[in-house]
Amino acid sequence: MADSANLEILSTRSGFNSAVRHIKKTMEIAASSGSNLGDIVYEMDDDELTSSRIALLLRMLLVDKLGYKTASANLSGTVNDLSALAKEFGKWNGVDLVAAYYHPELGLLIANPKVAEELEGFGQLRKRELMVVYAGLQGKETDENCQKAAEIALRLFEGSRVTAPAALTRGKFTVKKVSKPKKASEAKPAKAKSASKGKSSAKKTTGAAPVKKAAAVQVKSSGGPKRMTPRYAIVVQNELFHNGNVEAWKRIVASYKAKHPNLEVFIYYENERILDINSLFKWGKVKHGTAIEIAVAGDNIQDVAKLQRYLAQGASHLFEAFLRGPVNSVLKLF
Repeated sequence: MADSANLEILSTRSGFNSAVRHIKKTMEIAASSGSNLGDIVYEMDDDELTSSRIALLLRMLLVDKLGYKTASANLSGTVNDLSALAKEFGKWNGVDLVAAYYHPELGLLIANPKVAEELEGFGQLRKRELMVVYAGLQGKETDENCQKAAEIALRLFEGSRVTAPAALTRGKFTVKKVSKPKKASEAKPAKAKSASKGKSSAKKTTGAAPVKKAAAVQVKSSGGPKRMTPRYAIVVQNELFHNGNVEAWKRIVASYKAKHPNLEVFIYYENERILDINSLFKWGKVKHGTAIEIAVAGDNIQDVAKLQRYLAQGASHLFEAFLRGPVNSVLKLF
């Protein structure tokens, strides 16, 4: 029965082909001996390396094949700036490190924590989300320093101040330069011009300010490669974010989704993701001057500055402009 369950995916042509592709990709990555798994995934930029498949690679290649030591925890706090961590891990030449973070929206993300460009793809590390650190010697037998490295690295991710033993700084596992291949669409001048226009519009937006100035980062997610913008704060200009503001926001987001069906709008309040916009009104806590945060995820992200501008208006006393027309109609705002 157990064997039958394990092989069930092979009973259909699509399942069999999917398994074959995964095996080929695993063998291709396994052949890249002497390289960090985070670096390999970052440089490959493969649409089929989804969250679930990355999890299989971590188990098969790092744990089973290479015997990497691990340390894991649900983070005890929120971490916003990871640049200092990358700088610290960059000194750890005595061990190879891979960090895996279960992002609540984008799924499982992995990175070489010694490389700032990869680590910033995690965005904000949020409290109670799972972080796993793998430490090993890329094929050589692991020792007690590997387990110690994984545990210390995890404590650093949680915000603790820990000094790494000198043994972790001596070795051959130095930081290597990595580069993500550009897609054809990103290389077109028209795209760059459009992005530039979006930036200038964002500067004129009132009541909407970026929480982070970092650019959107492309990452591996449960649905393939995605980009997610930083969070942008929409400051409530109305005396209270009441039912009218809520309905305005719902119609603005629906209009954005109608124009960009492959993009997802995420809303946060007090660092908690809001799944139902109505709850912002029901809480009765969202008052004048309070910030509601938004972010957009997906491929080929567009119209974010315009979305910010409309949501800022929807959070003010001018919200009624978005409530005109039939109740079930979709506004053409974008």
